[in-house]
Amino acid sequence: MTDSTTTTTTTTTITPQGTAPHTTTDAGVPISSDEHSLTVGPDGPILFHDHYLMEQMASFNREMIPDRQPHAKGGGAFGRFEVTRDVSKWTKAAVFQPGTTTDMLARFSTVAGESGSPDTWRDPRGFALKFYTSDGNYDMVGNNTPVFFVRDGMKFQHFIHSQKRRADNGLRDHDMQWDFWTLSPESAHQVTWLMGDRGIPKSWRQMNGYSSHTYMWVNAEGRRSWVKYHFKTDQGIDFLSQDEADRLAGADADYHRRDLFDSIKSGDHPSWTLKVQVMPFDDAADYRFNPFDLTKVWPHSDYPLHEVGTMTLDRNPTDYHSEIEQAAFQPNNLVPGIGPSPDKMLLARLISYADAHRARLGVNYQQLPVNTPQCPVHSYSKGGAMRIDKASDPVYAPNSYGGPAAAAERYPEVATWSADGDFVRAAYTLHAEDDDWGQAGTLVRDVMDDAERDRLVDNISGHLLDGVSEPVLARAFEYWRSVDQQIGDRVEAAVRQGG
Repeated sequence: MTDSTTTTTTTTTITPQGTAPHTTTDAGVPISSDEHSLTVGPDGPILFHDHYLMEQMASFNREMIPDRQPHAKGGGAFGRFEVTRDVSKWTKAAVFQPGTTTDMLARFSTVAGESGSPDTWRDPRGFALKFYTSDGNYDMVGNNTPVFFVRDGMKFQHFIHSQKRRADNGLRDHDMQWDFWTLSPESAHQVTWLMGDRGIPKSWRQMNGYSSHTYMWVNAEGRRSWVKYHFKTDQGIDFLSQDEADRLAGADADYHRRDLFDSIKSGDHPSWTLKVQVMPFDDAADYRFNPFDLTKVWPHSDYPLHEVGTMTLDRNPTDYHSEIEQAAFQPNNLVPGIGPSPDKMLLARLISYADAHRARLGVNYQQLPVNTPQCPVHSYSKGGAMRIDKASDPVYAPNSYGGPAAAAERYPEVATWSADGDFVRAAYTLHAEDDDWGQAGTLVRDVMDDAERDRLVDNISGHLLDGVSEPVLARAFEYWRSVDQQIGDRVEAAVRQGG
């Protein structure tokens, strides 16, 4: 492993005096000095009408925008997606048609940390993608794990609060985290991923990305299928040990961001191969697991992977704020041929993400260049703060003056499945093999090897020793015994000995 103190060397080109462009105000007006305020004599007070000084200070005071609530710390790059296999029998989406190459943006992140937090904290990694397709922007908001902690959007806010900071002292708190997890058994599968090797990837380049959610694909004949996305890293999976991650957190808090930027800058362009699992539409009704439960995977023995294409990142941002910090990913950006599923978490996110962007960036955030589609936009939206695109009459529908019209025959609604029943607040109907512990136990016993299980126990016990109190601690031991009896016993022994 390379030393974390290695930094990027930047070569600065000196522009000869007299050939550099002149400084201007933000309105393009030339200014006379970058150094001196306008004063009454050299030693007098600053004049209130020094509008350039006021512009500089006011812009500085306002140049930070609010953090994302989760996924505040991250980085990203631009690239392309190239289709390498024919999947048109399952979807008519333009981005996935044979021979298609689509410009795209990727952003990687941690979930719980603020914008200045270390890259190497143990945390799921966000894996958000924006495809600038010929039918509009298609966004996939996923993680480096195929599952998630909760299955209903009602619990999402509570989960995030439990992973962030306490109200009284402003500190993150392992007791609070384990309190939530042990009272939410559906979290067990994801927590097992989190406490395993993939909880701290060695770099963003060396981790997979997953849609996690189930989506609907629709082909040209209107036939529907269910699909899960798997972006497999072509660099190979690698991870950091807890000790390595802790050292890097202090030595180079931006370790992952630096790694991605420097790799692309040097011409080492990371890539991922997209593969999908496809489930026939009618299989969902009686599949042994609920296929829309975000805490579950579809075993590959039931639904094997099919290659779709390759994602390659080959261009760094030139302005991190404009191109990465202001990038807005939202799973409701679904193009023809792709739709949502009855996944309750996904359906909640279709509403939540766009609303978060309106709050953080303003109502016209999709007109920021990084979010602007590369196809024509024909919308009846108008007005609002920071509007860039000009509205034109008519600004209402229906109208008699040639405004855009919906094309139901050309673009039929794809988000369709049968549903009936009373209005209820209830959990999913259980399928034959649904439970909260089974797949987590399979991951521990059948996927991990002995060395991985040893590291899992070390990671869990180390986490529990950091401020987790009774009765939460006792519940945590039973939580892990429910996943796997032996792992639970080993965790308790390690904690009791460590305490």
